[in-house]
Amino acid sequence: MKVYVSVDMEGVTGLTDPEEMHAGGRGYERGCELMTADANAVIQGAFDAGAEAVRVNDAHGSTKNLRIDLLDERATLIRGPGKPLRMGQGLERGYRAACFAGYHARAGVQHGVLNHTWMGREIQNVSLNGEICGETRLVASFAGSLGVPVALVTGDEAVCEEARELLGDVETVAVKTGVDRFSAELLPPAVAQARIREATARALNRVADFRPCVPKPPFTLGVEWNSTAIAAGCALIPGVRSAGPRHTEFTTDDFSQIMAVMGIFATIGGRIACGSGAYG
Repeated sequence: MKVYVSVDMEGVTGLTDPEEMHAGGRGYERGCELMTADANAVIQGAFDAGAEAVRVNDAHGSTKNLRIDLLDERATLIRGPGKPLRMGQGLERGYRAACFAGYHARAGVQHGVLNHTWMGREIQNVSLNGEICGETRLVASFAGSLGVPVALVTGDEAVCEEARELLGDVETVAVKTGVDRFSAELLPPAVAQARIREATARALNRVADFRPCVPKPPFTLGVEWNSTAIAAGCALIPGVRSAGPRHTEFTTDDFSQIMAVMGIFATIGGRIACGSGAYG
């Protein structure tokens, strides 16, 4: 059994501060250690359940956050920028299950800790085939397009609710419960990671219960930006069309192109926002 693990950071045990999400920020180095510990809990649970191989993808920001020197030596790690499939890099047909660790609620969820969708400030909302969606749905749909079910989601309580609404009886572990976007009631790391390990093993021991999340093609990705300038810049990408002053749309029959376009959007959006000062 081959298991794929996508690890984001906002939903990692113990973290609530945007400073902890970025290199050079207050608490970032400790945040990387906690992120790696959550990943290790998933890896350990996977091998407890009989996994033969575990591939881990660092899916947050710079994608240079997980500590390879602290990672369970039985796993491999995909690290570094320039990954065409971003949060789903390394996921292929033939994996028995995907696990999402450290995930967070989509933009606008009231009690979602560090809630956003793909970009923290530039994107107001993302939709898939007309329905508002977050990163959990985007990556789960990519996995489903490859025939791979999601077995586990860990993060804050809000993303666990989001995952259950989307995926049904998926195993979830809420390591924190949001008070507001930057505050939460937290589980101690030892408690949270023990629960993650147990839930991973439990999920993979009943992996036959899970079905891939497969939206019907064609897939239409809609993005509502916070800036007309970003929307205009992204609309220059071949295949992307303007759907309003701050809206772009992209339609395809290949879900991997959705993942790739989201990566290009982030590059363009970040450049325009960072270069336009207070009016970004």
